[in-house]
Amino acid sequence: MKVRLELTYKTKKGIEATFTSDEMNAEKAIFTAEDLEKTGRLKNLIFIDNYDSTLNLKELKKYIEEIDTEPHNITVYFDGGFDLTTKMSGLGCAIYYEKNGKTFRIRKNALVRELHTNNEAEYAALYLGLKEVENLDAHHLPVNFVGDSQVVINQLRGEWACMEKVLNQWADRIDSKLNELGISAEYELISRKKNREADQLASQALKEIEITSEVELHV
Repeated sequence: MKVRLELTYKTKKGIEATFTSDEMNAEKAIFTAEDLEKTGRLKNLIFIDNYDSTLNLKELKKYIEEIDTEPHNITVYFDGGFDLTTKMSGLGCAIYYEKNGKTFRIRKNALVRELHTNNEAEYAALYLGLKEVENLDAHHLPVNFVGDSQVVINQLRGEWACMEKVLNQWADRIDSKLNELGISAEYELISRKKNREADQLASQALKEIEITSEVELHV
């Protein structure tokens, strides 16, 4: 969960000024707020989340305690590939998340026949990852989707127009599922080299090597 701090600071001479911080992780925001409170000059300290809801320090601490028992800090790496010869698509996703103070990784791929382009396979791979997030029963929280497809990332960010009907349908399908789950999506574009785990899963799918696993990571 990411939040912004909004606070009013009062100097020794009684001058007041209101400040709003950059967005940061809730844990960091709590630490910062508690450190600032030690000055004894804060007024009207609140936290604002991605949905523009406001919480005080006590409420945010309680929320963090409750969410720790559920999947959170979720990142979905996705990649899709289309084989022109076989007309088959390989989809791959790797999902990292935290729960009960532990870190887990899910790896999933799929071989599908009904797609027609590499861009469509990329959209389908992201949707595969989103469905895995749904299977975790994760909802009403931010999720970071990471991939190397400029088309998918920039279209879902709203930075590029989506002129193809089939890709628009995939984008609408993804938005509908995000709204259904109450998930606030963040999209991050990375190089193919940095996305090799999802790329490998997609390639294995094209070779008909099925991968479905979940492990605890010791970091």
